Amino acid sequence: MAAMTRDTAVDSRQEILHTAGRLFQQQGYDATSMNDIAAALKLSKGGLYHHFQSKDEILFHIMSHAMDITEERVINRARGIPDPEERLRTLIRLHIEVVLSARDREITVMLHENHPLPPTLRKRINGRKKDYVHFVENLIADVQRARGSKAGVSPRAAAFALLGMINWIYQWYQPQGPLTEADISRQYTEIFFAGAFH
Repeated sequence: MAAMTRDTAVDSRQEILHTAGRLFQQQGYDATSMNDIAAALKLSKGGLYHHFQSKDEILFHIMSHAMDITEERVINRARGIPDPEERLRTLIRLHIEVVLSARDREITVMLHENHPLPPTLRKRINGRKKDYVHFVENLIADVQRARGSKAGVSPRAAAFALLGMINWIYQWYQPQGPLTEADISRQYTEIFFAGAFH
C-alpha cells in the first residue's frame, strides 16, 4: 500500500509540473498564480502546497527537468559519436528537436523564465547551463582543430552564438509555416559551419 501511495505522489508531482509548465508557457510565470495551477488540476490550494511549497519551487523543478532532458537527449546521444564534426552536426539537430518538441514545455519555460528564480536556485540551474555551454565550446574547439580552421572565431563566442540562435527558434517557429524542422536543422548547421570554421 505504501508503494502505491508513493507512486501516486510521484504521478501527482509530475502532473503538477506538466500543468504548471503549460500555464507558464501560455500566460507567463508572473501572470500565473498557485490558484491558477490548483484550479487547472482541480486540486485544492492545500493539495498543491502538499507537493510544492512555492511557485519558485515548481519553476526550479521544471527547469531542472529541462536540463535532464537536454543531458539525456542531446549531450549523452552526441557524446558517443567519435568524429567531432559529426558529433557537432548531431548536437545541433538534437538541440533543435528538443527546443521544438511540443511535449517538452519545460525547455521553453527554462529559456523564457530564468529571471524569477531566487538566487540560490538560479545558481544551481545556471551551473548546469554553463556545463552545457562548456561541452559545446569544447566540441567546437575540437572541430576547429580537426579542420585546421583559420576562421579566427573563438570557441566560446561560437558556442554562445550557436546556442542563442537555436534557443530563439521557439519564439518564431510555426509548425504549419514554410520551414520544416528538418529545413531549420540543415540551414542552421550550414550557417554555423560557414561562419565558425572557414
